[in-house]
Amino acid sequence: MNTQEFIRIMDSGAEVQAFSEVHQYMTYLSNEAMKITAELNNAYHTPEEIITLLEQLTGREIPEGVYMFPPFYTDCGKNIRLGKGVFINAGCQFQDQGGITIGEGTLVGPKTVIATLNHHQNPKKRANLLPKPVVIGKNVWIGANVTILPGVTIGDGAIIAAGAVVTKDVAANTIVGGVPAKWIKTIDTDDTP
Repeated sequence: MNTQEFIRIMDSGAEVQAFSEVHQYMTYLSNEAMKITAELNNAYHTPEEIITLLEQLTGREIPEGVYMFPPFYTDCGKNIRLGKGVFINAGCQFQDQGGITIGEGTLVGPKTVIATLNHHQNPKKRANLLPKPVVIGKNVWIGANVTILPGVTIGDGAIIAAGAVVTKDVAANTIVGGVPAKWIKTIDTDDTP
């Protein structure tokens, strides 16, 4: 198995059997991610060095204007896709095996958790994993201490209030908050004063 094959399987949403070849490769990628994030998180790095480490972590070229305040945690890294100008604040945890896409201009608040894996509900299959992607649109603002659960899509321009737990899709240009997150209001996008 290689990383591209692993990502293809995870992006398909297929159930991952515990201790299967896919599961073992996931463990391999986790160990690689721990090594890179240990380097990222345990010494000062210039913005340019942070981008280099992110490219090693994701296996992708990082677009212009991406910026991060470490520490940053992930148990994979290879299924993260970032748009131009994304900002990731300190203490975020991305569980990206199922795929995390963050659109350009999005701001991710400190200590945000994005999860893309669930365990099977059947106790006999509890160690099996169920991947579902998280897709975050352009110019989204995610407040501090937000948790985004597997399978959620957040529309362009949305705001996720601090401390929210997002369990279902969020429409574009809306504000949601709470546990679980609920609609608060629609954002006025009229540019006239």
